[in-house]
Amino acid sequence: MTSVRLPLFPLNSVLFPGLVLPLNVFEARYRAMMRDLLALPEDERRFGVVAIRDGREVAPSAPGLPDSTALPADGPGAGFGPDPISAFHTVGCVADAATIREKSGAPGSALASDEGAEAAADATLSPGAGGYEVLATGTTRFKLLSVDASGPYLMGEVEELAETEGEGAGALASGVVRAFRTYQKRLAWANERTLSGGQDLPGEPSVLSYLVAAAAVLDIPAKQRLLEAPDVASRLTQELKLLRQETAVIGKLPSLPAVDLTRHPTSPN
Repeated sequence: MTSVRLPLFPLNSVLFPGLVLPLNVFEARYRAMMRDLLALPEDERRFGVVAIRDGREVAPSAPGLPDSTALPADGPGAGFGPDPISAFHTVGCVADAATIREKSGAPGSALASDEGAEAAADATLSPGAGGYEVLATGTTRFKLLSVDASGPYLMGEVEELAETEGEGAGALASGVVRAFRTYQKRLAWANERTLSGGQDLPGEPSVLSYLVAAAAVLDIPAKQRLLEAPDVASRLTQELKLLRQETAVIGKLPSLPAVDLTRHPTSPN
């Protein structure tokens, strides 16, 4: 399969095909990426999202807690070590930037996504400089072959991965729907919340597999394994096992008042 070059946007989260990704961008390297994407035709504004294995979304200003008086680390690979590809999971997802809106004003969080991305102030911003509000959608999976850090932001040589259904995906999908409904009810009960009913889950096995993978409260390694599944049937099989395990665990606990805080790193801000 032919490889292509894409700008890379590493995140402390996993993006799945079909899922929406909101980003609030102010770091210099990612602002440069968005400026270049805006110069392209709308149907070519694509970038690659990879989950971080070892490193930080936002370059730290100093070891340990951010120091607002120190100049931050700079460069396209800041925060990811001398060999950036080793800091990333090598299966990612192409993101189609449907909306890139330039904004002005004081810098806020660098990468605000639904998975709770870390944030830090970018001291390199010039007075009055703004960032970008981006709304992107995951499209296709890819394998990351190499990373180029010679430009203003990371570029990746990627090979798109084919989506195959696998044996028994339809029957597995029915089981996953039932298991996910039970999981949702247990999770709502553990958090003392009311589960909103009436929302239909997609019947198409591939779409269902990615929706459940994104919606389940799982850590990054577990979500990454779901993204890397060789076919839809394998992903649904993994999900069925995970949902049953998680439902059993939740059922034995009296409450989970801050379940997300036990699964994701806390922002230093």
